[in-house]
Amino acid sequence: MSGRRAADLDVAERRLLELVPGGTQLLSKRPEQFAPGQWPRFYDRAEGARVWDSSGREFLDMSTSGIGTCSLGFANAEVNAAVHAAVDRGSMSSLNCIEDLELAELLIELHPWAEMVRYARTGGEAMAVAIRLARAATGRSVVAFCGYHGWHDWYLSANLAGSGELDGHLLPGLDPLGVPRELTGTSLPFRYNNLADLEEIVAARGGELAAVVMEPVRGTNPDPGFLEGVRDLAHRAGAVLVFDEVTSALRLNTGGIHLTYGVNPDIAVFAKALANGYPMAAIIGVQAVMEHAQRSFISSTYWTELIGPVAAIATLRQHRLHDVGARLDEVGRKVQAGWESAAARAGLAVSVTGIPPLSHLGFADEPQATATLFTQELLDRGFLASRSFYPSFAHTDAQIDSYLSAVDEVFVGLADAVKTGTVVERLRGPVAQTGFTRLA
Repeated sequence: MSGRRAADLDVAERRLLELVPGGTQLLSKRPEQFAPGQWPRFYDRAEGARVWDSSGREFLDMSTSGIGTCSLGFANAEVNAAVHAAVDRGSMSSLNCIEDLELAELLIELHPWAEMVRYARTGGEAMAVAIRLARAATGRSVVAFCGYHGWHDWYLSANLAGSGELDGHLLPGLDPLGVPRELTGTSLPFRYNNLADLEEIVAARGGELAAVVMEPVRGTNPDPGFLEGVRDLAHRAGAVLVFDEVTSALRLNTGGIHLTYGVNPDIAVFAKALANGYPMAAIIGVQAVMEHAQRSFISSTYWTELIGPVAAIATLRQHRLHDVGARLDEVGRKVQAGWESAAARAGLAVSVTGIPPLSHLGFADEPQATATLFTQELLDRGFLASRSFYPSFAHTDAQIDSYLSAVDEVFVGLADAVKTGTVVERLRGPVAQTGFTRLA
C-alpha cells in the first residue's frame, strides 16, 4: 500500500468501516481515539522507532510502540531472524516444538518461585486461562479484581448491574452487552492502593473467592505494604493470587515487574512485550494451581505453533543481554521530565503519571480537546504522539531530544489556545473520543 493517494486511502477507510465493525480489532488503535480524520489508519512498514503510513509519510513513534508490544523496537533484527528461521522450518506440525520446553525453562529461571507454565497467544485469553485455573484449583467462582483485564465475560460481568464498576479500571463505558446476566456478582472490583476495599470483599464473600486478580503496577507505584497486603488477604481467604502482567512485564526488568517489588503471586500472566510484536502469551505459576490444567479442558491448536515461542525466547535473550528494562526506565524518566519542564515554561497545566516505561500525560483545561490538539500539532511535525508514551529500546537520545524540542513549541501554542479559549477552533477535525464509545 506504500505511497497510495489520499483519495484511494479515503475509499479504503470507508470500505474498511463497512466490512469491519469499528475498523480495527483493537480499541486502542482506533484513530478516533487520537485525532479523528488526521491520525493515520494504515501503516506500510515499521522499523526501530519509526513508522511509515500508507501514503508514504514517515513518523517517529512517540506513542505506545505498538500498544506496548515492541519493547525492543519495531522489526528487531535478532527476533525477526529467529522467526524467519522458524518459518523456514515450518511454523506448524502434527508434533510439538521443543521450544515450548526451552521457553518454559527460561521463564522459570527468570521467576524461581514458579514451577509450571502454560501458553496462549493473546493477553485476554491468557487471563481467561488463569481464571479457569484458579476456579478449578479452589472449586469456587467469585473473583476480586483491580485494574484492566481484557474483554472476556468473567471481567465484563462486573458491569452487569449497570453501575459502571469498571470505569475506574482504565476504560470507562464498557458495556457488558452479550455477557450472561447469570454472571452478575461473580466479579468484584477493588481500588488500587486501597486494602480496605479488598478487606470488605474478603469479609463478605471470602469463602466464595476463587481468585484475587490485579495489575501489580500500571498508573502508579504501590504504596508500601499494599502488594503484600493483597497477597496476605488472598491467601487468608484461600484464594489464588493472580498478577496480570500483560502490560507491565518487561518494563523495569527482564521478567515480571513483581520481581522489582519482591512480592510473588500464585500465577503471573505475560503477553504484549513477551515476543516483541509476535503473538505469544504465557501463564506461569505454582504447581498446586497450574496442575489443574490437566483436569480442566484448556486446549487450542494455535497455542502449539512455533513462531510465538521462538520469538519469545529471542526477545527475552536480547532483553536480558542489553538490560532493556533499565533503558526503558531511563527514557521514560527523560520524557516525563521533559513534559513537566516544557509545561512549566509554557504556563500550561498538565499532569504526568505512570511508571516511566508506561508514561501518561494529562491536560487540566479542556482535557480531551487539548489532547487532540496536542496530537494534531505533533503529527504536523512528524511525530505519532498521544497522551501515552511507552518507550522502546530503539528510541535514541537524539530522537527523544527532537521530540521534546517539538513538545516545547507545541505546549506554547496549547497554552495560548487555552488562554484565549480557542482550543476547539484550532482543531482540523472532531475532538478525540474517550473510553469505549460506538463509532458514528
